[in-house]
Amino acid sequence: MPMSRSKKASGRRTNLLRPTRAAATSLLFVWLLAPPTAAQMVLVSGSVLDDSINHIPIFGDLDAAVAHQAVIPDTLIYGMAPSSGRLSPADRGVVLQAIELGMNIVSGLHEYLSDDVEISSAAFEQNVTIRDIRKPKPSKDMRLFDGSVAGVKALRIAVLGTDCAIGKRTTATVLARALNAKGIKTVLVGTGQTGLMQGAKYGIAMDAVPPQFCCGELEGAIVAASDGEKPDIILIEGQGALSHPAFCTSAFILRGSQPDAVILQHAPKRAHRCDFPNMPMPTPASEIALIEAFADTKVIGVTLNHEGMSDAEITETITAQSQKLGLPVTDALARPAAHLLAMVVAAYPDLTQRPIMAAI
Repeated sequence: MPMSRSKKASGRRTNLLRPTRAAATSLLFVWLLAPPTAAQMVLVSGSVLDDSINHIPIFGDLDAAVAHQAVIPDTLIYGMAPSSGRLSPADRGVVLQAIELGMNIVSGLHEYLSDDVEISSAAFEQNVTIRDIRKPKPSKDMRLFDGSVAGVKALRIAVLGTDCAIGKRTTATVLARALNAKGIKTVLVGTGQTGLMQGAKYGIAMDAVPPQFCCGELEGAIVAASDGEKPDIILIEGQGALSHPAFCTSAFILRGSQPDAVILQHAPKRAHRCDFPNMPMPTPASEIALIEAFADTKVIGVTLNHEGMSDAEITETITAQSQKLGLPVTDALARPAAHLLAMVVAAYPDLTQRPIMAAI
């Protein structure tokens, strides 16, 4: 819930923050897609995304969003992820308007808003912060891979996929909650800007790190999670796809995390790669073969993104793919989380024999 804003002291210097842990603050999400219709003005996001009812309304612009609140929110999160990685002219106006209203800015763009003269000057004048999630620490402070991940006692499971924007982080989040609820202490390591925005305690935005340090930085996050939490399982959020020619992050994730196992996310009705209409989707079988050839690991199950699928089609696909691949298959959202939990326990039955840890 939004909290009232205290009067700012004049002359105080604005902090331009690099990503650390997610701040406990009020959040305002603004969708900047197309002007809403009259009908959309009364919709909530759930009814648009998955035909469910939630309490997150859709607004046509920042003025409408602010007017809906009892007080001005503390923070605007710029949640768009354009392929260019840059702020559009229209969205620049929204960011500047939010700053003028006294909101802190959180951005996941490759373009660092804290380095933008106009935006940073406006932030200084309003005494608000700019937090660039993808802004890496200095290279002198980055670490190379040194093999210390091999000493991590926790089971390491990477959630990879056959494409980008396919639900890897969502599946990993659902699985982490299910494992913790079962008393199997689990930590999710984030590897992208959205996971960090959502509060991942450990992780890095890997596509913002120089390639020389990607494996080492991820290894460092995993070792830190192991040392700090003493978990039974460390889940590693996937990015892109190992077979995707436009992205290399999955390769760094497999190298840096050295996972004991992989869960593969796939969208059966997706005909081509997201943003690449001339690039057909791989099959789960081909992606599994590539992953297991590339890394010393095993795929223990497949999870579905049910975009464009009816419930009957989900059931049919789960049955067909399970028989074809010889692996458990489920849908993290359309089927009970217990099915996802069973996928992991079937591969590692000793997990249920361990002493019960406090869930986090």
